[in-house]
Amino acid sequence: MPPTSGHHQLSGITPVNEEAVADAELFDGKLALITNAPDLAPAEAVSRYKALADIERGFRVLKSDIEIAPVHHRLPDRIRAHALICFLALVLYRVMRMRLKAKGHSASPRIALDILARIQRHRAKIAEHTVDGLSTTTPEQLELFDTLNLPKPA
Repeated sequence: MPPTSGHHQLSGITPVNEEAVADAELFDGKLALITNAPDLAPAEAVSRYKALADIERGFRVLKSDIEIAPVHHRLPDRIRAHALICFLALVLYRVMRMRLKAKGHSASPRIALDILARIQRHRAKIAEHTVDGLSTTTPEQLELFDTLNLPKPA
């Protein structure tokens, strides 16, 4: 049988804690960092958080733009070698990004690499004769070599 009054009482439901809602609203639009290192100054906590975020961005770049897939190694030397390759790839990517940005170039490192990857070196061998060649570089590619402060291919 439906209740006769216009109000429904749901049993077992706790009413909203308005004070908790008001406290939570103080953080709207803000990022709060909580640490388990009580000796860390607030500025140092923020600095370390930003460094962590930068490292995470680096891993995303490695997986997407640089296309380094996870490789499962078990030998310590191979693990260190793989980590070094990933680190060097990320450093080169960041140097590219800084140089492109410093010169006001609109290309991202990924786009720049795609443009430069179109350059091809050819070697044809006919009997004892070997002929080496290089695809014609476009003005766009030559501009990237200048922007990145790299020697043009010869």
